[in-house]
Amino acid sequence: MMSCSKSAEDGGETDQHQPLILERVKKEADKNWKTVVSDRLKKHCTCTAQKAKSKILGFVPILSWLPRYQCRDWILGDAMSGLIVGILLVPQSIAYSLLAGQDPIYGLYTSFFASIIYAILGSSRHISVGIFGVLCLLVGQVVDRELAVAGYLAERSSVGIGNFSEMSDQGNSSVEIQCDKSCYAITVGATVTFTAGVYQVLMGLLQVGFVSVYLSDSLLSGFATGASLTILTSQVKYLLGLKIPRPQGWFTLFKTWYSLFNNIGKTNICDLVTSLVCLAVLIPAKEINNRFKAKLKAPIPFELFVVIIATVASHFGRFNTEYGSGVAGDIPTGFLPPQLPSWSLIPNVAVDAFSIAIVGFAITVSLSEMFAKKHGYTVDANQEMYAIGFCNILPSFFRCFTTSAALTKTLVKESTGCQTQVSGLVSGLVLLLVLLVIAPLFYSLQKCVLAVIIVVNLRGALQKFADIPKMWRSNRVDASIWLITMATSALVNTELGLLVGVLVSAYCVLGRTQRVQVVELGRAGDREHYEDLSSYHGLQRHPGVAVFKYQAPIYYANQSLFKKSLYKSVGLNPVKEKARRIKFKKKQQQEAAGKSEEKEDASRENDVEAAAASVTLMHDKTSSRSFHSLVMDCGAVLFLDTAGVNALKEIHKDYGELGVKVFLARCNPSVLDTLERGGYYPDGKGGNVGENKMVFFTIPDAVRYAQSLGAPNGNPDSRC
Repeated sequence: MMSCSKSAEDGGETDQHQPLILERVKKEADKNWKTVVSDRLKKHCTCTAQKAKSKILGFVPILSWLPRYQCRDWILGDAMSGLIVGILLVPQSIAYSLLAGQDPIYGLYTSFFASIIYAILGSSRHISVGIFGVLCLLVGQVVDRELAVAGYLAERSSVGIGNFSEMSDQGNSSVEIQCDKSCYAITVGATVTFTAGVYQVLMGLLQVGFVSVYLSDSLLSGFATGASLTILTSQVKYLLGLKIPRPQGWFTLFKTWYSLFNNIGKTNICDLVTSLVCLAVLIPAKEINNRFKAKLKAPIPFELFVVIIATVASHFGRFNTEYGSGVAGDIPTGFLPPQLPSWSLIPNVAVDAFSIAIVGFAITVSLSEMFAKKHGYTVDANQEMYAIGFCNILPSFFRCFTTSAALTKTLVKESTGCQTQVSGLVSGLVLLLVLLVIAPLFYSLQKCVLAVIIVVNLRGALQKFADIPKMWRSNRVDASIWLITMATSALVNTELGLLVGVLVSAYCVLGRTQRVQVVELGRAGDREHYEDLSSYHGLQRHPGVAVFKYQAPIYYANQSLFKKSLYKSVGLNPVKEKARRIKFKKKQQQEAAGKSEEKEDASRENDVEAAAASVTLMHDKTSSRSFHSLVMDCGAVLFLDTAGVNALKEIHKDYGELGVKVFLARCNPSVLDTLERGGYYPDGKGGNVGENKMVFFTIPDAVRYAQSLGAPNGNPDSRC
């Protein structure tokens, strides 16, 4: 208990300090709805020349930055980075076509159009948009599934690119009937790409670019690593020269390895030797580039060297005809005429396209924001949605498949002096040169070499396994999300892994609000600062007043747990106490039934006094002390819903019936509005904070007011 002198000091402070009272600003919701609608229509529906110019420049960013381009300072860095990325894109575009189930020419188309369109519409200066391994895997799974449904996998696949004259001359309605396997595969791929692009543009129109924040770094990293394991497994058959179909459905990782072991005796020795030689060259070469990247002005394009040497060796060694080694086949020059997607396929691929759209957008936005923050500028998430959407919609008419930003090429682009997306235009020119002149020279390039390029580029994702102990020590929740997402993506199903990762992340967030406990606060000396009593030494309790804190929103999912935790911390459950009192009174009435009326009245009066005394004396676990008021610190309560307001109303009512006052402190404006709308205040109107004597701006204001109620005549000086 506090001394009389201390109580007198508190009383003096009470006289000198009145509760802080502030008048609320009138919100838009409090205004007349006609005024609100009129103001918003004027803001969004009026068109001026300045607003139209701003919208156009915002939608086509190149019109904004290109006139201000500093040619003398930037052109060398942009040209160098664009040239190097373009050179790297040539072998990677051809290789990742294999992963997407397409012929090599379509990968070159995809990288070319994506580089040009993003340079025009993108808001990031540094990211490189093109083929991304995870998206190629997702597209390839859809393509193989639709090929199986159409019966193409039962036929022998054509080596070349298909009948182009037939593709361009025939109408879209009969494309499924008159195309060969290669033609139908790109039709499926282009339809998936078109649908994913439409999703992304619609999300941009609806201004839902914020959805990317729900895909955490641990989720995306786990998903990419799990998909990398699937990609690695899918390329082993090419490394061994085996001709086995890609399994469909769930647990493809196990199905693939089962097929590989069953067919291991059919390994093509030529492909196996070529794969081992290329791996022996590229893995150390990648390490050299990584180790000396600070000293090298640009990474050495070892992949391109390997592709050139392997193509020459395969051509003059006749690996295809002499040893049966699979090669890229005919890669024509030029462009095919545009073709509409297959409308009849859209219902079959709509769900797959949605997950592809989300992954592509999330990767692009996360990389854009990362590099924008690093270099001191901002990007618009919704504009990125438009940009990546049109990078999918427009190229889909030219038989391309899905694209997004790619980390590896973006890092190369940044490290080689990139300043603007002019570097993307330069990369597009390099790819255009390949498409118009050089592409047919890759006819004899072995597929196993392309598979080696894919596998070697997975090193970054697979190295994440070495970081698991560090992630676990840093944050076990994020590490658990990573592990669950990775395992589901790799072992069960790639798309399911993304969904499971989102659900687990949401559950972890909700779970944290479920596990929060009410803690009792104490005052730090003479300062008006309160902290958890169980976390710090030297904190003091107030006589007659207990202060508690809850560090989570109070809503339907945790309101019951909040009440239980509060009752446990206080040391008194008011519901059980009321039941105990009722039972106590009934027992006393039964015992007094045979006594005289005078004795009965006296006994009842004494029993009521004893019951009241037992209620007002509430004991905590460590000391025997009484208090008449509870102050609830709501500074960490971000929001309330109807269930949360009802929980606070129940607490106020139940404790009030036992003679204990409940006060709230440090409520934010959103919580105050919810309390007023939810009928927390007896008169239905909360008024200004501090005036209603139920809610206070600060804990000291609430404590001083509660102490004044517990003192005779409302004067804390006389409490002792």
